[in-house]
Amino acid sequence: MHQANETYSIPGRYSRQVLFSGIGNEGQGRIIASRVAVVGCGALGSVQASLLVRAGVGTLRIIDRDFVEESNLQRQILFDEEDVRSVQPKAIAAEKKLQPVNSLVKVEGVVEDVNAATVERLLGGFDLIVDASDNFDVRFLINDYAIKNGIPWIYGACVGSYGMTFPILPGESACLRCVFESLPSAGPAPSCDTAGVIGPIVSVIAAMQVAEALKILSGRRDDVNRRMTMIDLWENSHEEVNLPSRHPDCPCCGHRKFPYLEGILGADATTLCGRSSVQIRRREGGKIDLEGLARRLGPLGRLERNRFLLRAVIDGYQLTIFADGRAIINGTYDMSIAKSLYARYIGN
Repeated sequence: MHQANETYSIPGRYSRQVLFSGIGNEGQGRIIASRVAVVGCGALGSVQASLLVRAGVGTLRIIDRDFVEESNLQRQILFDEEDVRSVQPKAIAAEKKLQPVNSLVKVEGVVEDVNAATVERLLGGFDLIVDASDNFDVRFLINDYAIKNGIPWIYGACVGSYGMTFPILPGESACLRCVFESLPSAGPAPSCDTAGVIGPIVSVIAAMQVAEALKILSGRRDDVNRRMTMIDLWENSHEEVNLPSRHPDCPCCGHRKFPYLEGILGADATTLCGRSSVQIRRREGGKIDLEGLARRLGPLGRLERNRFLLRAVIDGYQLTIFADGRAIINGTYDMSIAKSLYARYIGN
């Protein structure tokens, strides 16, 4: 963590935050000196970024590979109809919206895919990583990077009216692979693009992530919630459960093996010459429940299916999904678009 200058005069715009005893003058100075990366700027990321800029982090990097679409506006609070009309990249739209909110913060919008080849460059030199990604490939990659480099990060996810979050403090708490030993099975698991999501759960989970971020950034690590929080706003449930202890045989934080960071595990994408298509395969393999996936994708587009594969036409793209987890995305040469479609509609 970058150290605050003890003689630094705290700007009056942070007066209400400084009055809060949990932060105070010293804590605010630490926040001002901090560098935070938000990975993803969809629903969670747009709320996180807004709160962090207003809280006064010194540098905020917003990383996202996608562009603004009309269906985003219901929950992604930074964007508007003009962003849709001009096909603005989310990271750039976020930077343009947030820089005028607080000129004391350096806001960097970066339009890139976070993968094994880019993660060191994109996340190097930051004090904290806040998860707003849409798939477990990226989360396991973040986990590898954070554990290897001793950087705290905060997991968050939501779908429908349900959300979950917990912080990961390298060397102190369980890492993501202690909690989830392997990737969730692809196929029938719900996502925002198949099961929907309501705005209030997004705001709740993002706000909880930023609250934990402020504890860490202000030097109040003892106050960090070491439990997993799960909330369903429609079912009126709120549960906290203890995270597992750090597992000595965890491949990541126990044995310090980083296969996602090294590109050994995760999704692999290849353009198919002359076909306007990208093939995506999982290096670690894994079967897909085509029947369950067909039920999930049925309301979204036209489907064809046999015992070997499922073909779906959604939003002008043709997705051909094989039982071994491989997919061909027809209608684009752009690997980032293909990977985004895979994450949205097929899973991790």
